[in-house]
Amino acid sequence: MNKNTILIIGANGQLGSVLVKELQKLYGKENIIASDLNFNLSFDGVFEALDATDFDLMQNVVKKHAVTQIYHLAAILSATGEKNPLKTWEINMKMMLNVFEVSRLNKIEKVFFPSSIAVFGDAVLRENTPQSSFLNPATVYGMSKASGENWAQYYFLKYNLDIRSLRYPGIIGHQSLPGGGTTDYAVEIYHNAVKEKEFTCFLAKDTVLPMIFMEDAIRATIELMEAPKENIKTRTSYNIAGMSFSPQEIASEIKEIYPNFKINYNPDFRQKIAESWPKSIDDNQARKDWNWKPTYNLKTMTKVMLEKLAVKYGLQLTSCD
Repeated sequence: MNKNTILIIGANGQLGSVLVKELQKLYGKENIIASDLNFNLSFDGVFEALDATDFDLMQNVVKKHAVTQIYHLAAILSATGEKNPLKTWEINMKMMLNVFEVSRLNKIEKVFFPSSIAVFGDAVLRENTPQSSFLNPATVYGMSKASGENWAQYYFLKYNLDIRSLRYPGIIGHQSLPGGGTTDYAVEIYHNAVKEKEFTCFLAKDTVLPMIFMEDAIRATIELMEAPKENIKTRTSYNIAGMSFSPQEIASEIKEIYPNFKINYNPDFRQKIAESWPKSIDDNQARKDWNWKPTYNLKTMTKVMLEKLAVKYGLQLTSCD
């Protein structure tokens, strides 16, 4: 691969902590600059303490390391954001615009901006949600992502800044705990199952949402960023899909391996958020433009999640056959 120096903003997060390691494998540890508010003691590589709301500090880091690509992963997520909406809007938008403007001024080659299914609202077709759906998000997090998609397209059209984006479904991974999203139950449920603890779900049992396994999410991100510029036809954000399921469906799969697993349901304010989101996603545009295709389904993901978490907690997994 060509020589690149890549800055990851929000490297301590659920997605960032995994993406950093994958990019280190591809480009070498010395060429990946991880950044976040605080240093992660378990991190191995180049790290910069960075508050992404600080424009000058971000610019200094970019210049210091001669950065050529930026992955901007820092944000206040949907469920957390609703507790303080004005702060969420201010921080999410300021960080994003700082990244875009620093990238423009320093002629950054590529920028990755993550969007989310949170951009969709109750005006959307909830089954097989189209790429070109009308966006009327129901959360401040979703509003910031919808605005970010338009800003990304604006910077591309006006300044030819190569910003690329994915509308992530809920991301499920064994590497780290989630950070305040409405789909977090789908990670927490596996941790409880492996520990043989009863799980209380904050969504109703039949609430179907789109999800994606971390390995597929990481691969989609890198494949998008490695695709030729001329292949990227969508300059807002691409729909991508992995699988769709409800809490009772994921519990059923877990019970194939942990027959005594118990789950109960106590929907809270996140239920209303979930009901405004799609149940399944049409990602044909991503498949057409840069050959996206998921590799995991609910059964194969559940097998890997339970195996990896059993190892993490030093517990015996009786059967994953």
